[in-house]
Amino acid sequence: MKTPLFDIYQELGAKVVDFAGWEMPVQYSSILNEHQAVRNKAGLFDVSHMGEFRITGKDVLLNLQYLVTNNVASHTVGQVMYTPMCDFNGGIIDDLLIYCLSDEDYMMVVNASNIAKDYKWIRENIRGDIKLKNVSREYSLLALQGPQSKNILSKLTKIDLDSISFYNFKEGKVVDIETIISRTGYTGELGYELYCRSDNSLKLWEKIMQVGKEYDILPVGLGARDTLRLEKSYCLYGNDIDQTRHPLEAGLSWTVHFPKGNFIGREKLLEYKEKGYKQRLVGFKLIGRGIPRHGYQIVIEEKSNIDNKKKLNNNNKEKDNINKQSDKETFEKHNIKVIGEVTSGSYSPTLKENIGLAYIDREYANVGQDLRVIIRNRPVKAVVVKTPFV
Repeated sequence: MKTPLFDIYQELGAKVVDFAGWEMPVQYSSILNEHQAVRNKAGLFDVSHMGEFRITGKDVLLNLQYLVTNNVASHTVGQVMYTPMCDFNGGIIDDLLIYCLSDEDYMMVVNASNIAKDYKWIRENIRGDIKLKNVSREYSLLALQGPQSKNILSKLTKIDLDSISFYNFKEGKVVDIETIISRTGYTGELGYELYCRSDNSLKLWEKIMQVGKEYDILPVGLGARDTLRLEKSYCLYGNDIDQTRHPLEAGLSWTVHFPKGNFIGREKLLEYKEKGYKQRLVGFKLIGRGIPRHGYQIVIEEKSNIDNKKKLNNNNKEKDNINKQSDKETFEKHNIKVIGEVTSGSYSPTLKENIGLAYIDREYANVGQDLRVIIRNRPVKAVVVKTPFV
């Protein structure tokens, strides 16, 4: 599938990859340049692959309260809420944004890879006077992010941007295009997410880029979007969270509002809260050389020095076993305990260090804990650090 801005990718020479069935730009110039542009000036993303649902009716609030873990009733018109949506076992079906457009009209913004799954789940679990419509093809979404984003956008709209606080939005015109201007983003910087009709997205993109030249704006791909969100420790669905993980172990307990009453997954999440759970998502940085990748195992040595290469690398067979990340007997023979797994990892352009997120056993999840990440059959030193990284 292609977004309405696919031709722009080709004109700008972007490297295009498949992402959740969409042909999306991973980079236009370089991930490093695009990352630094967003941190220091401004960048523009096309994220029109994201899904949008409109959910309306007299019973909409009751249904949303049941569907998601956060307290939608605490938000009023013009506010945005981040929330997981869980299954009955507390597993995260998706993490999404909910926009309160009116008392009986909400917009849900879901991850591109989950559009069909989310729609089916919501359809199966709503009741009463309520309508659900998938409007993903009707909307495009541009994300203008970075310290100069307000200066750029202020030249294109009469809306007072200072009146839009974090996780709030207003509807109005940007240039002459009806737009939802949302003070949200996935970078941790000042920024806006702009929803418009799909047939207006090209014009909106061109106007923003034209005005943004004065501020050295760059088009930004998914590569820099990933390094930017990782530096801020924002979860990526499919990597850091999925249906095998629940919000409490993912560090999202602040999005679970038990006092509101019944919601899907509540009983199981209460059980986790009261009885505990094995692992927790933490941030770490490498002390040694290497890039931590999704799926790499994290270990500690219980009795002796893990850096003794005679123990981990004493023959080719054991190298192969460790490299496959699967031979527990090899680890156990050397008193090496597997305590977790990397979910996201990358070089941090801001810190100039290699960083990552991982689920590890809670007894080892304290800041300052020494770890080892198995990278290409080598145990690489790492340490648990406070997040966000930047």
